[in-house]
Amino acid sequence: MPRGGALVRAVCHPRHARRHDRPGDVAGSVTRPPHPPEQTHPLGGWDRRHEHPTPEGHVMKIGIVGAGNIGGNLTRRLTALGHDVRVANSRGPHTLTALAEETGATPVPVEEAARGAEIVVVTVPMKAVPDLPSGLLDGAAEGVAVIDTGNYYPRERDGRIAEIEDEGLTESRWTERRIGHPVIKAFNGTFAQDILERPRPAGAPDRMALPVAGDDRAAKRKVMDLIDELGFDTVDSGGLDESWRQQPDTPVYGLRAGVTEVTGALAAASPDRKPAFRA
Repeated sequence: MPRGGALVRAVCHPRHARRHDRPGDVAGSVTRPPHPPEQTHPLGGWDRRHEHPTPEGHVMKIGIVGAGNIGGNLTRRLTALGHDVRVANSRGPHTLTALAEETGATPVPVEEAARGAEIVVVTVPMKAVPDLPSGLLDGAAEGVAVIDTGNYYPRERDGRIAEIEDEGLTESRWTERRIGHPVIKAFNGTFAQDILERPRPAGAPDRMALPVAGDDRAAKRKVMDLIDELGFDTVDSGGLDESWRQQPDTPVYGLRAGVTEVTGALAAASPDRKPAFRA
């Protein structure tokens, strides 16, 4: 795996969930390894009356590819914030009728999810990434930011990926190569229900921080701003070759904590892939 110190920078901006989701669980059907324990202090939901589009009033077009736990709850929150969301899955738009009726999102075929989008979220199992249509991002807005929420689970779900196992590619670098567009790694260690239940206003003492990795500074900034709007702080965990710091079974994976703790967890990560995460 790549080695070298990452420049980790903290960035603090001034009830549909399934109760047993794992971090970054896109399908809800895979047993994940243990994760850091949940914080013990109670956290209630955020009053949705405070939700609004970006401070500048800009309503974004956002495409979401994958409608599992993460994709579904991002659809719920982003539509509640006033954004124009297109959502797609492998089974077709007709299977997304309930989600569309609940949220106002537009169900579309996968090939159309990125049309005109300023942000595209790819939230599918890694084994499904090679099956995404070529030209997935054709028709996306100029400068589109692509978020990868994926995790590699070779034993439980994805099978062996040689470039990750033998060449030491980070998981999101592998995904980036498959879709042919730079990606920003985010939400991969986030519990799906937290997207609904744990947003907090900027400056709140119990506001969670999410790690974000990627090489494209402008795209990373766009993603971090969106996460802030969703109600979370962010910590810049470095470039995509440093994104092993937030892969499964690292200290930050599944961590529900603020900027200081997340920054420390990223710094404590090891680049060595543990046997449990090898095929």
